[in-house]
Amino acid sequence: MLELIFVIVVIGILAGVALPKLWVTRDDAIISKGRSEVATIRSAISTQHQTALLEGNTSYPATLDSATANAENQPLFNNVLDYPIYSKDADGHWMKTDDTQYSFKVQGQDVTFTYTPATGHFDCDHTNTNCQQLTH
Repeated sequence: MLELIFVIVVIGILAGVALPKLWVTRDDAIISKGRSEVATIRSAISTQHQTALLEGNTSYPATLDSATANAENQPLFNNVLDYPIYSKDADGHWMKTDDTQYSFKVQGQDVTFTYTPATGHFDCDHTNTNCQQLTH
């Protein structure tokens, strides 16, 4: 009986050490996913601009999509991406918040990205730590 209690205590200690490490790994995965998607969106904007240049048009895409702001299950970035990203208000997902603004949720906090059609920039406020991680 004493050995069983000892094993349960050891398992409890191991679980107490391992669970916080698993949460950090999950957050790192969300940051990596977001970083990849930001790079993909930026590349797609650039590709659309290059295609327009070949046709004699020097402008960037006017909009990235026609999704409804603050609504879930909307196809986002489908004006520039072959396969859209669907909006969802949860960690690791995008939401459209305005005509040219999008947010990516990390650890329960929204990181706001703004698309500027005049310059083709898709960026966030670099004073925000999560923004720095997503655009690093």
